[in-house]
Amino acid sequence: MAEYTREQVLGEARKLAEMLANTEEIDRFKQVEAKINENKKVQQLIQKIKTLQKQAVNFQAYEKKEALKKVEEEIDRLQAEIDEIPVVQEFKESQIVVNDVLQLVSGTIAREVTNNVIESTGGDILAGETGSKSSKNAGCTH
Repeated sequence: MAEYTREQVLGEARKLAEMLANTEEIDRFKQVEAKINENKKVQQLIQKIKTLQKQAVNFQAYEKKEALKKVEEEIDRLQAEIDEIPVVQEFKESQIVVNDVLQLVSGTIAREVTNNVIESTGGDILAGETGSKSSKNAGCTH
């Protein structure tokens, strides 16, 4: 069985990352992100929210609770307005798909590493136990 250095493993991880960056799912995400950046209405709403967030920080610092509440309500209203825009919904959906792909890859790696450790120690994959685990109650008959 070959041994690998940490640098070799990280090199392979970079190759995997490059492969992932060139998948259909990531390509779709980039296209939709570009649409969002070009959408004037979305950008105007984002700018309004950023301005209101700065005001909110000031109101909070000076303990102006009523003004803070009004600004926070307006931020929520603008956020809801952004969320209703089809390209934003499309963007959020593509984010979910990309996250699912990344979780699938990381879960597969974790599972395969665990299975490899179990197999290489003569363990039982179905039980999820390595062979290095001492047998329970060895020598005890009751």
